[in-house]
Amino acid sequence: MTADQKLFAETAERFIRSTCPVSTVRRVAQREEELDGGYFTEIGELGWLALFVPEEHGGGSPSGQPVLDAGLIAEQRGRYLQPGGVVGANVAALAITLGGNGEQRALLDDLAGGKALAAWALGDPVGGWEASAGVEVRRDGTGFVLSGTKSLVQDAHLADWFLVSAAVDGRPALFLVPGSTPGLTVEPLAGLDLTHRYAELVLRDVGVPASAVVGQIGDDDLGERLLQVATVLTVAEMVGAIGELFAMTLEHARTRAAFGRVIGSFQAVKHQLADLSLAVECSHAIATGALTAVQEQAPDAAELASAAKAFVGDAAIDVSQGCLQLHGGIGYTWEHDLHLYLRRLATDRVVFGDPGWHRERICRLHGL
Repeated sequence: MTADQKLFAETAERFIRSTCPVSTVRRVAQREEELDGGYFTEIGELGWLALFVPEEHGGGSPSGQPVLDAGLIAEQRGRYLQPGGVVGANVAALAITLGGNGEQRALLDDLAGGKALAAWALGDPVGGWEASAGVEVRRDGTGFVLSGTKSLVQDAHLADWFLVSAAVDGRPALFLVPGSTPGLTVEPLAGLDLTHRYAELVLRDVGVPASAVVGQIGDDDLGERLLQVATVLTVAEMVGAIGELFAMTLEHARTRAAFGRVIGSFQAVKHQLADLSLAVECSHAIATGALTAVQEQAPDAAELASAAKAFVGDAAIDVSQGCLQLHGGIGYTWEHDLHLYLRRLATDRVVFGDPGWHRERICRLHGL
């Protein structure tokens, strides 16, 4: 980690602790407080939404390695269960940077500053994460008509723009669609995760011009790049969450007394803590490897990104359940923060593909 990256991560942590600590997240989760546009403006000023945006549009990353820098922010966001669809917003900005036309690129200034929000609509309601999942596209003169449903769209209720993945004549395509487009409806979802808001994006004969296409129809490389970035940033958030959850559990074991001794002194508890620590460290290692591979666009980046999501997705559940058991009865209460982490990790495990989906993807990458 460079000095600039260290400062970037430390600044992010200070901002989170002072502006949106877990106590505030809990109030948002319980609908006692709402996350408004001001939060996104603030994180925009910190550069969290500008990492994949060119400098001429107010973007840039501290180290010149935007995937690694975004990974640092993602880990801090996971540690403190931060709300907001930052991963999707960054992916949308990256898509426009790599493939946007002049009209679309004009949006980058507002996206980088948090003045406008974009969300990526990729998955379908039954767990498919291929570009074509959930939405059908037909040509209409020089434009297109989109119909179908995308699911697990983060912060869709706040989005001004949607990056919709679909397929045209069997070829992958990306469309940048304004949130106010007729026929487009956001339907909130009730889910396990209380720290994120998800919704289904329903498109009923949504007409868009040819200029709404981002990049070229049939550009597999662009969609693949976006999926890799979204996957490894989600993994980084999960690593931050399980690291904080384990630290919380370790402190509990050091201070909770039973039978005249702190529970961490019992051999059986030590063994459990050792196993959990190994899972946390292995998760951090594979996440770092995947982030680096995606940053460098290594030949095996797709495989490493999927391997990381599969491994950390399973490890997150094991760590969550182990921490819950070690906390005992207090861990089951609503007042304790543990369940917020468990809910977040269980949901992040599914977003952008669950472990099973990514294992199948690795098989496909190898022609199996």
